[in-house]
Amino acid sequence: MSGDPGVTAGDIARLAGVGRATVSNWRRRHDDFPRPVGGTAASPLFSLADVEDWLTRNGKPFEVSAGDRLWQRLRASGDDFRLADLVGWAGLRLLETRGGTAARRPDDGAMPPRPGTVPRDPGLPALLDDLAAERGHRAAFDLLVERYVAAHSRRLTVTRPDVARLMTRLACRKGDVVLDPACGLGTLLLSASGARHALGQDSDPAAARIAAVRLRLAGTPADVVAADSLRGDAFPGEAADAVVCDPPFGDRVWGHGELTGDPRWEYGLPPRGEPELAWVQHCLAHVRPGGRAAVLMPPAVASRRPGRRIRGSLLRAGALRAVITLAPGGPDLWLLRRPEPGERPPGAVLLLDAAGDLGRAEREWRRHERGAGAESAVPVIDLLDDEVDLGPARHRPRQSGAAFGRRFTGALDRFAAAAPAPPALDLLPEPRPLPFTTIAELARTGAVAVRHAPARLPAGGDVAVLTAGDLASGSGPSGTAAADPDLVMLEPGDVVAAAAGTARVVGDERAALGPYLTLYRPDPGRLDPEFLAGFLTFARTRAGTGSSRTDLRRMRVPRLSPERQRDYGRAFAEMAELTATLREMSALGEDLVRLSFDGLLDGHLAPGPAAASR
Repeated sequence: MSGDPGVTAGDIARLAGVGRATVSNWRRRHDDFPRPVGGTAASPLFSLADVEDWLTRNGKPFEVSAGDRLWQRLRASGDDFRLADLVGWAGLRLLETRGGTAARRPDDGAMPPRPGTVPRDPGLPALLDDLAAERGHRAAFDLLVERYVAAHSRRLTVTRPDVARLMTRLACRKGDVVLDPACGLGTLLLSASGARHALGQDSDPAAARIAAVRLRLAGTPADVVAADSLRGDAFPGEAADAVVCDPPFGDRVWGHGELTGDPRWEYGLPPRGEPELAWVQHCLAHVRPGGRAAVLMPPAVASRRPGRRIRGSLLRAGALRAVITLAPGGPDLWLLRRPEPGERPPGAVLLLDAAGDLGRAEREWRRHERGAGAESAVPVIDLLDDEVDLGPARHRPRQSGAAFGRRFTGALDRFAAAAPAPPALDLLPEPRPLPFTTIAELARTGAVAVRHAPARLPAGGDVAVLTAGDLASGSGPSGTAAADPDLVMLEPGDVVAAAAGTARVVGDERAALGPYLTLYRPDPGRLDPEFLAGFLTFARTRAGTGSSRTDLRRMRVPRLSPERQRDYGRAFAEMAELTATLREMSALGEDLVRLSFDGLLDGHLAPGPAAASR
């Protein structure tokens, strides 16, 4: 495979704009489909040249972008164990060539590429320069990092972007010096976009190099060091304004024996089996008095018996301000503040089970921070028992009978009020077969224009973007992109669809089409938008492929007059409303069941006569 990059089935699916299941079907059904040239049985690699040739011979449209071609060549220039180093090499070159002059190296010479990690493929520098010219240096490197994370998703632990944004919103302020002592690829430090200076450390040199390059390309002054923060603290005596950290969980060889007398253990020596409490204290040791820290923790750290003394010390000193469960099963977000000399500890700590609602987590923290009496605030004195159990699930706020009654009856009323009405349809005595055409035929005759979004949008900027997630949730545009002539801008009356079978008519929102979406712009005199959106949404159930992705160009659409199309469009709108109502009822039903269970356990509810008689 030398000189010919290998591609996975997922890569082929992305290049051809289909699902992985489609690629699997091609492999099974076509004897001439290229044979694997490497990889494993579970994740085979195929020759990119052979795949391109097969797609061309079989009339399958595909596009190998500059980014795709660079990534495949970069990946082919070394084994997967060297992939992080190869990505780091690409980042260093982008830094050196940005603006036509040599930029500061992320390590000022301390982290040059390791011997043997500079790729020998002579064509890579030119491909990298072409991608930088097309997208910009930062966006080019972001693409390579995204591909690296996707290729090693099972080996890498990357903080979820929404969680990273929450952590930095709660802990960081504009102009702060921000430290992440387990920075990985730099996700948290990049989320602290208003930082005056970023400090990072990670035990993996390749990850530290990537983080440093990302920060420099983003324009953030940064110092990133490759070393184990607990054993080899790179910033002794440094007091940052804020510390954010997603530390490695469950490391039982973190240095307990050699760090017994370390001055960082202000709140107690962490037990050998409690490395996470060592990270918490390391973070507090590096934040200035009055400064803040946000640390992700496994849920068990809040209640494990060996750590109870340290948890108690953190509470008594007023250092631990909140433990928030971000999702069922964790992680927990610990919010801490280094007390100022003579400061009186707060009388309560926030223990909140946010149940996956990050917005609620932020709202409740803000209320608690203001002293506005957050519902989930628990008096510290009530927690200082033999267990010092800080698990939010154990400390759900107790409600009065009247308050619970209002919540329970409200949930019952909302569930009853959500009962849907069926669509208004007439049952015919005999079926009336309809004439059909296809989306492809409608496009050929000019009844509809079809456009696809670019696979990647230019980063930065303030152009609103309608994403696939927005389409699925029914919300407005949530993405952003930089202005670019290749953006596909939406107009009122357009129909936007995803391959998974969701479509809607565009209203007055001014936005660009997001990746993985397709725009259908109907001729209003020949094709009703609601009619088209309805078929694109519901017709997949008739496709019979069993795949979550369908070639919408081959979708069969009834050939009807504009008046009849509008009748069908109204019926499809009623069906869409019924679908949304059923989803809402499912969520309301889950809320009602959860309230019923809590009420039975807390003594607010009792089984009724009907239940007792069964």
